[in-house]
Amino acid sequence: MSNNNKISRRQFLSYSAMIGAASALGASSLLSSCSGGNSKPKALKAKGEYYVPTLTDKAIDGKPLKAGVIGCGGRGSGAAENFLNAAPNVTIAALGDVFPDRIASLKGTLKDKYQIDVPEDKCFTGFDAYQKVIDSGVDVVIIATPPVFRPVHFKYATDKGIHSFLEKPVAVDPEGYRSIVATSKQALDKGLCVITGTQRHHQRPYVASYEKIMEGLIGEITGGNVYWNQSMLWYKNREPQWSDMEWMIRDWVNWKWLSGDHIVEQHVHNIDVFTWFTGMRPIKATGFGSRQRRITGDQYDNFSIDFEYENGMHMHSMCRQIDGCANNVSEFIQGTNGTWSSANDEFVIKNLAGEVIWKYDPETDKAFQQNDPYVLEHVNWVTHIRNNEPISQAEETAISNMAAIMGRESAYTGQTVTWDDMIAADLKYMPETLELGKMDMSGYVVPVPGSAQEK
Repeated sequence: MSNNNKISRRQFLSYSAMIGAASALGASSLLSSCSGGNSKPKALKAKGEYYVPTLTDKAIDGKPLKAGVIGCGGRGSGAAENFLNAAPNVTIAALGDVFPDRIASLKGTLKDKYQIDVPEDKCFTGFDAYQKVIDSGVDVVIIATPPVFRPVHFKYATDKGIHSFLEKPVAVDPEGYRSIVATSKQALDKGLCVITGTQRHHQRPYVASYEKIMEGLIGEITGGNVYWNQSMLWYKNREPQWSDMEWMIRDWVNWKWLSGDHIVEQHVHNIDVFTWFTGMRPIKATGFGSRQRRITGDQYDNFSIDFEYENGMHMHSMCRQIDGCANNVSEFIQGTNGTWSSANDEFVIKNLAGEVIWKYDPETDKAFQQNDPYVLEHVNWVTHIRNNEPISQAEETAISNMAAIMGRESAYTGQTVTWDDMIAADLKYMPETLELGKMDMSGYVVPVPGSAQEK
C-alpha cells in the first residue's frame, strides 16, 4: 500500500485551525478560500503511480484456461458463471465442496447453460476437496468457501503454482490475516495473478471516482463515513438429520467463526473503499454493536465503529442487518476542498459550497457491453494471466479485512483495539477438528462487551 497520499500532521492541524477560525473570518470567505476558485487541483498521485484495472468487455484471448471451483454454493456458483462470461477459451474443469448436493447443483447448471460436463472423477467432496481440485490439473482456482477456510486454500493453491481468485473476505481472524499477507507475497514471487472479490475495484463509477480523487478534486482526504445498512440476510433452520458442523456450514453467514460476522463478511466492501481511496490503514478502532433480531448463529446484527488514523483523521463505519429499518449502502469521503459520495448510486463530487463539480455519467456505461463488476473482476484476472503480468490484490484486501476485524473485536469486547495489537493477536477461529459430526457448542455464544454491574 502506498502512503504517498497521506496527510501530514502539520497539514491536518493547519486545516483544523482554518475550520476553527471560520467564525472569525466568516463562512463565505473560508469556503471561497478552500475551493480554490478556478485553480487546477493538486494531484494526490500522478498518473502511473496508482493502479487502474483493465475493464474491457472481455479478457484477451489466449491459451486455454481450466478452472477449479472450491465452494459450490451461491457465491461459488455465481463466480463460476462470471468466469465463463469474462473470457474466450476458458472452462470449468473441477468442482469441490463439503456437500455433494452443492456440487450436483453447480454441475447441472454448467451442463444446462454452458454445455460443460464436469466428469465425476473431477468432482470432490469433503474438507480436503480443495487439495484434490487444485491437484487435478487446473490452471486457475476460484476460492469461494466460507471465509474461514480461504487462507488455507489460498496457501495450498499458491504452493502449487496456481492462479487464485479469492472471494472476500479473505480471513476472519488475525491468524488468517497473517497467512494471507505472507501468501500474497509468495504469489507475486512466483509470478502468479491473484484477484479478490472486492468488486468495487472493478466497478466503473468507483474506478472513475478514484481517479478524480487522485487528481485532487476534493483535496487531501480528512475523513469519511461508510455504511452497509440493510434488511436481515438469509438463514437456515436446522434440519433433524444435520450434525452440528453441517448445520453451521450450511448456515455459515450467521456464525462468527465461519463468516467473521457481517462487519467482516459484507461491510468490508465499504471499509475497503476508504482504505483504497486513502491508501491508509487505521491505527485504532473503538465501537459497539449488539444482537437484536438475528435468528440463528452467534453474531451481532449491528455495529458502529470509530476508526482513527495516524494523522488524526477519523472514519465512521456503520452496518446493520435488521428488517424494517432505514437502509443505506454507500460511502462518503471528506476532503479539504470538497466531498465525494456514492449515495443512491450517484457518484458525485461537490466543492465546499455544496456545488456539484463532477458526477459520473451513467451514459458512459453504454459504450460497453459488459458492466457487471462481478464479471469484470474475472476479465481483469484473465487478462493479467494471459499478459503474464503478475498481480496480487490479496494483501490490500487483507488490510481492509483486518480493519473490519478490529472493529468487530472492539464491539465484542467494549475496548479500544489497536492495529499493532490486533495483527499480533493469538486469535484463531478455526476449530481444531474438522468433521461433519457433533461439536461442543458451548463456546458459540453471542459476545457481551464490558462487565456487569454488581447488585
